[in-house]
Amino acid sequence: MPSIIVLDTLSPDGLALLDAAAEHGITYEVATGLSGDALREALARHDGAICRSGVKITAATLAGNHRLKAIVRAGVGTDNIDKDAATRQGIVVMNTPAGNTVSTAEHAFALILALSRNVAAADASLRDHRWDRNKFMGVQLAGKTLGIVGLGRIGQAVAKRARAFDMRVIGFDPFLSPERAGELGIELVDSVRGMLPELDYLTVHTPLTDDTHHLIGKEELSILKPGVRLINCARGGIYDEQTLVEGLKSGVIGGVALDVFEKEPCTESPLFGMPGVVVTPHLGASTEEAQSQVAVEGVNLLVDFFSTGTIRHSVNSNAIDPAALEGVRGFLDLAWRLGLLVAQLDEAPPRSCSIAYRGEIAARNTRLVTAAFAAGLLESAFEDVNIVNAEMLLRERGIDLVEQSRTDPGAFSSVVAVDLVAGDRVHRAAGTLFGHAMPRLVQLEGHRLEAYLDGILLVFTHQDVPGIIGRVGTAFGSLGVNIAQMTVGRSTPGGDAIGVLNLDQEPSKEALAALLDCPGIRSARIVKLPAAGQVPNWLAASSAAGRTARAAQVAGK
Repeated sequence: MPSIIVLDTLSPDGLALLDAAAEHGITYEVATGLSGDALREALARHDGAICRSGVKITAATLAGNHRLKAIVRAGVGTDNIDKDAATRQGIVVMNTPAGNTVSTAEHAFALILALSRNVAAADASLRDHRWDRNKFMGVQLAGKTLGIVGLGRIGQAVAKRARAFDMRVIGFDPFLSPERAGELGIELVDSVRGMLPELDYLTVHTPLTDDTHHLIGKEELSILKPGVRLINCARGGIYDEQTLVEGLKSGVIGGVALDVFEKEPCTESPLFGMPGVVVTPHLGASTEEAQSQVAVEGVNLLVDFFSTGTIRHSVNSNAIDPAALEGVRGFLDLAWRLGLLVAQLDEAPPRSCSIAYRGEIAARNTRLVTAAFAAGLLESAFEDVNIVNAEMLLRERGIDLVEQSRTDPGAFSSVVAVDLVAGDRVHRAAGTLFGHAMPRLVQLEGHRLEAYLDGILLVFTHQDVPGIIGRVGTAFGSLGVNIAQMTVGRSTPGGDAIGVLNLDQEPSKEALAALLDCPGIRSARIVKLPAAGQVPNWLAASSAAGRTARAAQVAGK
């Protein structure tokens, strides 16, 4: 009989569903505020767990747990759950990505309005028996420019509300198509820094990643439009809080509204005593409607999991039949790496992409391989992307993904070829497997070649003239960059050509500049790929997740 533990306060609607789950033989216990050994012992007594953001499920709290099969986060962010530890132990982690979209977007807009009209400061002044109308002169939103970083569900919802207020909306999202942006009335830009000088307001709706950590820091202060107002209802750490203090003091930043902080709970901050600051204690999803929706969706995920073995909205794994998995495992790795590769070939947002199979692979379960390509394509821009949610994330951003197959053999027994349309350019790459698990790049930008798909790659275009290879080797050798392998491809002698270097270390800016100074070199781009044999969590855990789902189904009977 499966048992579920509720680790954070859950909406009564969710608890009512847990009561009703008794007919499926499912029991539950509510135990909030747990940590350390108490949390570890509680988790060890149950088959499933549901939480919000209050509890921290760490590797230590999961250590030695041989019973827990699934964790559901009633909400979007799963950074309070150690997904690597859960994956190693075959524990499926799921979330509820849609339930708090409207509430979070509305809270972001509430903060925009509060900053614009000095609501908090005027309220405090009047409560202190002062009638200071002239002190709290505000600004209207109509005609102002709002920048949005991250245009998923929440970012798009904010954009719609901003348009209703007659604001100009500029957005950055590496995976929103220009067509979808046009439908939403959003002007897309190629980089965050490029739009900063134009903005009256900036709001962020993106996960906290290496790329978004301190997205606004000291370097950005010099290019921000004076008087800009910054809003964050996403994740603490996207803005450097010390930089916000400095910007407010200097007058570069006209206002700051934060619902999230680098360290939570946060009850002390130099920002709290500064004028032009509005703060709330992580209330983005704290509405009755949002809490009801995420609770209901989260409980349904667990009930379905234990009743039928169904896995939905998994952020760390996908249940795949082991036999089907073994038939395509190497190609999942290949397609994932091809997605990672082409995503790094252009800065422009993708408009569409396609994947084509030729040879023996075309007769296998290519749906999984296509999903792996999509996961690789999106990995650098999204938190918890995997073969379960990657295609959905592409569709949300208006990016078409087309799959084609032909079983007749080509130069290799099986080939996977991908195209990515970004801006007005088309990038093409193709790969195959040597043996059962050695991905190789066999075509890039229309040129045949052979290169390893792992580690640090440098892709350079050049004129096919004598001496190019020697110049490249000399340029890198003089600066201590070791070339592990070099391959070149060309269409016609003396014409355009492309080279791929596998490097032992990432070249410095100086080394890259030296390469670009070589006669005949036209462009160069660094591509970072995982080490050979390193696979994403969703692939490493797929077999374990399949076994877990079947065990859960048996436990529910």
